[in-house]
Order: sequence, then structure tokens, then C-alpha cells
Amino acid sequence: METIKLKAEIDATDQLETGDGTAVELGLHPQLARLELLVYPTSRQLQSNNSMARSGQLEILPMEAPLTLFVWSKQRTTPVRITELSITEDAFDTSLNPIRAKISLGLRVLSVDDLGFSHKGGTAFMSYLQNKEQLAGRIAGGNPDTIGFSGV
Repeated sequence: METIKLKAEIDATDQLETGDGTAVELGLHPQLARLELLVYPTSRQLQSNNSMARSGQLEILPMEAPLTLFVWSKQRTTPVRITELSITEDAFDTSLNPIRAKISLGLRVLSVDDLGFSHKGGTAFMSYLQNKEQLAGRIAGGNPDTIGFSGV
């Protein structure tokens, strides 16, 4: 299982300086909410499933989270599940809207074992894996000494 961990800082200073209406009114709330919603099914899905369960139309229905792609570069685009999300709000405007925040993310790479070959996320994983194989193949000779493992 492949995992990715990263930390990021976001800041609304530039948007506030230029008078961006959303930043002035809400600070970073929209950006933080967008990240947080990647972890949950929608309220509509939850309410619909609750109604169906109460009327006996539904016993068990796993809700599929939205497909999340981690795009770090052309060489690193892969489907992931967010396993950890931590937000620390560091600075606020006078209405207590966050204007600076630190974000810590833990991601688990989803493979064809998780998604299947026909799922669009499975296709994205296969492209990711093939690209990784091509990159690894660019090491001359392919022996352990060329990648820093001597004496193996």
C-alpha cells in the first residue's frame, strides 16, 4: 500500500489586499470547506439513504466517496483516499474568518484492487503505475548499486 503525506500552508493575504469579495467576506472558509467535503458523502446522499432505510427500501448501501485525484506533476497523478486531514487555523480577520491555515494530509493511493480496471480511477492508477515503471527503467543498469544500495 502506497501512502503520501504532505503539509501545505494557505493564506488569503493577497486576495484581501486586492479586495477579493469572497476573501473579504469569508476568508479561507470556502477553500477549507472544499477540502473537508472530500472526506464526506454529500448531505443529500445521507438524507436520501436515511429515508430509504426508514421506508425499508434499503438495508446496506455503501456510499462511494467522490473520486479524488492527487495531481502533483505530470508524472504523479493518482487516485487517492484521504485518510487524514488536519487543519490548523493560524490567523483570523476581525469577523474571525480564517485568513491563514496549515493543512496536513494523509493520502492512500487507490489501485485497481480498490477500484477495478473499468473504473475511471482504476484507469488513472494504471497510467500512474506505468509512468512509475518507465521512470524506474531510466536507471542505468538496474542494479542496486546505481540507486544507492551497495552490498545488497
